[in-house]
Amino acid sequence: MRTCGILLILVSFAAPAFAQQVDVQLDITNRSGDTLIIRKGGKVITAEQYAKRYVPRKALLYSAVLPGMGQVYNKKYWKLPIVYGGFYMLTWVAFSYNDLYNKYKTELYAVVREPGYVPPSGYTEAQLRSVTEFYRRQRDFFLILDGMWYLLQLVDAHVDAHLRDFDLNPQLKLSLGPSIQQNSLYGQAAGMSITLKFR
Repeated sequence: MRTCGILLILVSFAAPAFAQQVDVQLDITNRSGDTLIIRKGGKVITAEQYAKRYVPRKALLYSAVLPGMGQVYNKKYWKLPIVYGGFYMLTWVAFSYNDLYNKYKTELYAVVREPGYVPPSGYTEAQLRSVTEFYRRQRDFFLILDGMWYLLQLVDAHVDAHLRDFDLNPQLKLSLGPSIQQNSLYGQAAGMSITLKFR
């Protein structure tokens, strides 16, 4: 069953993926010094102006103030649900572990204060200490992951703003597919290959 799932994932990635296509036409005849002129949607702008439309510091600042706003600034709206979905999931798991931690901590305090007390969970004092420590560690771990997710969305917004000028090549094609290679030691070997084409 697990092998079928892995095979299904690999086959779904075998379809070719194309880079983002931008309606940009290069006008090679118009050169002013070392500046390349780009025609986009009827307007003529220089390559430097096109690259500077998205300021990486602004994207970083927007994401720092309100997570996901750097992605909106970069016009990558599809990343917004991923950012907030990650925050929601990690925070929800951290709060779930915190609730369990508080529940067993309360039972542990009751067992320590009243020697004859039997907790509703039926755990002994040593088991309650162990369970309480486990849930505390898990809560702290997911809170750290939440902070790392915040830093990751900051880095994503900053790097994405830096790489906006890479949209100038609409001919870039990336494909992932199965491949068979001839090996002198083992004969034929099957696997996956990534092909990057510039037309």
